[in-house]
Amino acid sequence: MALSSHTPVVRLLDADWSLTALDGPVPAHLRRLTVPATVPGSVHTDLLAADLIPDPYLDGNEQLLSWIGLTDWRYSTTFAWNPAGADRSELVFAGLDTIAEIELNGVLLGTTRNMHRSYTFDVGSRLKAGLNELVVVFRSPIKAADAASLELGYRPHVNHHPYNAIRKMACSFGWDWGIDTSTSGLWKPVTLVSWSTARLATVRPIATVRPPAGDRAGSCGGTVQVHVDVARATEAPVSVTAAVAGISCTVELAPGATSGTVTLEVPGVDLWWPAGYGDQPLYDVLVTLHAPDTADTAAELDRSSTRIGFRTVAFDTTPDEQGTPFTLVINGQSVFVRGANWIPDDAFPHRIDRARYQQRLEQAEFANINLIRVWGGGIFESDDFYDLCDERGLLTWQDFLLACAAYAEEAPLGDEIEAEARENVARLAAHPSLVVLNGNNENLWGFQEWNWKLRLDGKTWGAGFYYDIFPAVVAELAPHIGYTPGSPFSPVAGSIRNDLHPNDPEHGTMHIWDLWNQRDYPAYRDYAPRFVAEFGWQGPPTWSTLTESIHDVPLTPESPGMLVHQKAMEGNVKLTDGLLPHLPLPNEIGDWHWAMSLNQATAISTAVEHFRSLSPHCMGSIVWQLNDCWPVTSWAAVDGYGRPKPLLYAIKHAYADRLITIQPRQGGLSVIAVNDSTDAWSGELRVRRYTDAGAVLAEHAEQVTLPARSSVTVPLPASVSAATDAAAELLRAELAGVRGHWFFAEARDTTLTAAEAEVTAVRTAGGYTVQVTVPVLTRDLALLVDMVDPDAQVDDMLVTLLPGESVVFTVTSARDVDPSDFAAPTVLRSTNQLVPR
Repeated sequence: MALSSHTPVVRLLDADWSLTALDGPVPAHLRRLTVPATVPGSVHTDLLAADLIPDPYLDGNEQLLSWIGLTDWRYSTTFAWNPAGADRSELVFAGLDTIAEIELNGVLLGTTRNMHRSYTFDVGSRLKAGLNELVVVFRSPIKAADAASLELGYRPHVNHHPYNAIRKMACSFGWDWGIDTSTSGLWKPVTLVSWSTARLATVRPIATVRPPAGDRAGSCGGTVQVHVDVARATEAPVSVTAAVAGISCTVELAPGATSGTVTLEVPGVDLWWPAGYGDQPLYDVLVTLHAPDTADTAAELDRSSTRIGFRTVAFDTTPDEQGTPFTLVINGQSVFVRGANWIPDDAFPHRIDRARYQQRLEQAEFANINLIRVWGGGIFESDDFYDLCDERGLLTWQDFLLACAAYAEEAPLGDEIEAEARENVARLAAHPSLVVLNGNNENLWGFQEWNWKLRLDGKTWGAGFYYDIFPAVVAELAPHIGYTPGSPFSPVAGSIRNDLHPNDPEHGTMHIWDLWNQRDYPAYRDYAPRFVAEFGWQGPPTWSTLTESIHDVPLTPESPGMLVHQKAMEGNVKLTDGLLPHLPLPNEIGDWHWAMSLNQATAISTAVEHFRSLSPHCMGSIVWQLNDCWPVTSWAAVDGYGRPKPLLYAIKHAYADRLITIQPRQGGLSVIAVNDSTDAWSGELRVRRYTDAGAVLAEHAEQVTLPARSSVTVPLPASVSAATDAAAELLRAELAGVRGHWFFAEARDTTLTAAEAEVTAVRTAGGYTVQVTVPVLTRDLALLVDMVDPDAQVDDMLVTLLPGESVVFTVTSARDVDPSDFAAPTVLRSTNQLVPR
């Protein structure tokens, strides 16, 4: 249907912008120099496009560019405008980063201090026929944060800038995996919107299920409450019509009324399910705003279309003998969360487009991840991100943006935090994938355990947000989405405020960081958590990313560029300490890179397999982290240039629907079979103890049957589980083609040897198939295909083979590669290469 001439006219102001440095420590050759600017964009990316600065992601350029965050910047453009009879014209800034003053034709429209909000200015009286000048001046965010910290009063925070004093993306100031850009800019679009009578300001459909869900046959009824806020230029009566699935309803708004609710009852809706639990049907909700015209017919003023899904969300926190569980329940079905934490995918988030979100989420799907937690030091993620998660059945958890710090609750900061919360909860409320809104990252823990109480000296620290404001906002705007006051958090039935330690493994969610920071990864098995929302282990980026971003000669773990790209406190020391109990420390950089990559993967496999073996006592694990925002040594499974590290394959194996894992239990070893699929799993479980030469020393077999969403523990007799020569023996357990392994000794203490494998590589339409047959026991066989083609992908990695066994890797690559390159010892990798003999 064609839109009426009464509908808003939206004009994107993305052309003819320029950028000028103002006050600050600006290099002499850039002072008062004006360069073209891109909107959306940032100072760094505009200067980079003008070839005036080096790439901040390379070598030691981060420090060279630190002056940018100490400088004030001027963005300006001119645009033509002619009156067209609209009642109102508004300038809409979807995102300003961060401390900004906006002028139109020399008149100050307003000042802003929040990256996480949009701003709308009525400019009808300020526009003039012909050319108009729009200027946005950004003040130094570092200086602004320092000044605000003094004004508000010091409050504890991590890292070196008081990011908690202003509403800017916390990791923009650097993190223990992040570059310090402290940039500024118009990071979201700027539009000029002209309209008459009224327009839709906010459309918030809330889809609920009736009766209580649990029927996967699709016979549930659905209710959609469409809450509408209307901006008005006149007091004229207007009507709102909402339609979904062939059902429509109209509500009349009285003259001057600015809000209304349209309720639709939809029979026989299909439920939206997480991936692996069912389908993801989505319904379009069309909302139109009308006003009577002179011919007594309804003239359309505005319209909006939103996709919704019907599902229910609950947390099972019913106390039991072991403490308090934290089980996510969707449509009445308990879900074991196989999650990963998410940070902004670029230090300059305006560069992340829908295609990039899709690539990253496809990598999450590849790794069998079913939930993405959006961490609270980044941003409220984009509609593209959430749309893609809706389509894929990827559950999402969005933190409110308060992380690892105490926050002032008083104005002006408190008002800004509440305003951004209200805007973003309303914006995201319709997405069925969003099932958790979380008050903060680690702030309850920090207040309890990080000596904040002394340092705060009685000042507010954020409790009012977590226990009062945020739950009230969620209850009002998104009551169908679950809320927790923080991560980690220990719940008590009937109250979100309690005296339990927030990181108690017996209660609710926990973060495990003594592993990596102080203790070795086998100690993950010392924990019996109910739900783990953060845990991780560091590793370098892929080799191609490392060598593209760091050009040290010689390149070593401690060469200058490497240290710039290692942000963790004593990160290299922890890498070394975490490797040596398992493998010797290599002296050659290629072997060092492989050893640290492998150790990261093994650490997380150890953790995830243990947590899954505890189900249903433990009902979730969220690995820190899926992605990176720049090329860096970090906890990520996908590096800053989007390339999968060995860790992604380890997660894929450990998060598979069906898992066989061997774990210590009650003084011996047991096989735990985990079936997280929709179908029963049965067959003969066969466990064999082998020599490293492949000879069978002992075996145990028994029939097992696992219903859907269940696990079974099979204790092993000592005749199988006790080694006679720990250095030269292993266990393999197998059920219906799914395998698990147990080595009795650390790799460095075994008889593993490196031997030349038989490798056959064949060109295919999309790349190569590479068959590898090993002559000796081979642990964690991997094909590091980025070494031969930085854009190549391989379908699997970290495969353990007995002597004479084979594996076929499928490589996707557009490059002509000499097939022998796949057999190179720097490409075809294994644990064996790291055990010197």
